[in-house]
Amino acid sequence: MSNVPTELRYAKSHEWLKLESDGTATVGITDYAQSSLGDITYVQLPKVGATLKAGETFGVVESVKAASDLYAPVAGTVIAINGALDSAPESLNTAPYDAAWMLKLKLANPADAAALLDAAAYTKLIG
Repeated sequence: MSNVPTELRYAKSHEWLKLESDGTATVGITDYAQSSLGDITYVQLPKVGATLKAGETFGVVESVKAASDLYAPVAGTVIAINGALDSAPESLNTAPYDAAWMLKLKLANPADAAALLDAAAYTKLIG
């Protein structure tokens, strides 16, 4: 059974979003996504300052099984990336919600996060 924290919002493409009170958000991939990919070997993330549209590809994660595109759950500007993933992409397999966050966004419209799935709906999706 996948770990689905209740305080996060989820995209159908298996990215999670943690909304902060200042209009920023942290984004990563879900436990279900990392489990489906297997041993992660490489992560490609956008540059700080990149502007993303909701649903737009923002990077790639590669594993021993496959390569998978990463999609922005909401629109915004990248204000930070997790550089630790360059040297330790495998941390996505062990801490997808903690140390292995991928990027931080300044949201174009914080209300957009409400359109994402809550934990119950995401759990049903991955059923």
